[in-house]
Amino acid sequence: MFLLALIFGIIPGLFWLYFYLQEDTNPEPKRLIFKAFLFGIIGACVALGIQLLIVNNFPNLSLDSLLFNNQSQIIDIGWIVITLLLMAFIEEIFKFGSAFFSVHKNKDFDEPIDAMIYSLTASIGFATLENIGVLLDPLEKLSTIQNTSMQGAVITNALSMLSFRFVGATLLHALMGAIIGYFWAKSIREFGKKSLIFKGIIYATLLHAIFNYLILIYGGTYMEPILFLLVLGFFVLNDFDKLKNKKI
Repeated sequence: MFLLALIFGIIPGLFWLYFYLQEDTNPEPKRLIFKAFLFGIIGACVALGIQLLIVNNFPNLSLDSLLFNNQSQIIDIGWIVITLLLMAFIEEIFKFGSAFFSVHKNKDFDEPIDAMIYSLTASIGFATLENIGVLLDPLEKLSTIQNTSMQGAVITNALSMLSFRFVGATLLHALMGAIIGYFWAKSIREFGKKSLIFKGIIYATLLHAIFNYLILIYGGTYMEPILFLLVLGFFVLNDFDKLKNKKI
C-alpha cells in the first residue's frame, strides 16, 4: 500500500513541476532539480515534526480541538487565525530553507528565474511528502477491509482526496514557493537585501493561511479555494515573465 501511496502521491507534484519548468527558457540541470525536490521532502519532515511538537505542547493550536470545542465563537476564530498563520509560516520558512540550502552556492544558479524554479521545486517536494502521508492512511485501511462496497468507498475517498490535492494543496505549495522565489530573485538583484525574502515569506504565509481558511469555511465544495489558486496562478505566471532572460 505504501508503494501505491508513493506513486499517486508523486503524480500531482510531477505534473505541476513539469508545467512550471516550461517557463524556464534555459533549463536547469536535472540533478539540481532533483536535489531541490529532495531537500523539500526533508524540509517537510522537519516542519511536520515541529508542528506536531507545537500541537502536543499547546493543544489550543490544534485546529481539530478548536473546531469542536465549546468556547465562544469569537475566541475560536481568533485561535484559528493564529493557528493558520503559525502553521503556514513554519511551512513557508522550511520550504524556502530547503530551496536555499540546496542550490544557492551552485554555479548553475545564475539567473533570477532560477530562484523561482528551485523554490517552486522544493515546495513541490514538500507537497509530495504531504500527499503520500494523506493517501497512506486510507490505502492502509483498504488492506484490512473485506467488504467490497466498503473497499469501493475507501477507494473513492482516496481518489477524491488525490484530485483535490492535485488542484488544491499541491498547486498551493507550488505557487507559494514561486512567490517566495520571486522575492528571493529580487533580493539577489538588490545585492542580498534580506528584507525582500522575508517579505516574500510573509506574503506566502498570508496567502497560504487564506487558502486553508477558505477550506474551513466552505467545507466540501472546494470551489472557492480552487478559484483563489487559479487567480494566484495568473499572477505567478506574470512573475515568471518578469524574470525571464535577466541575469543575476
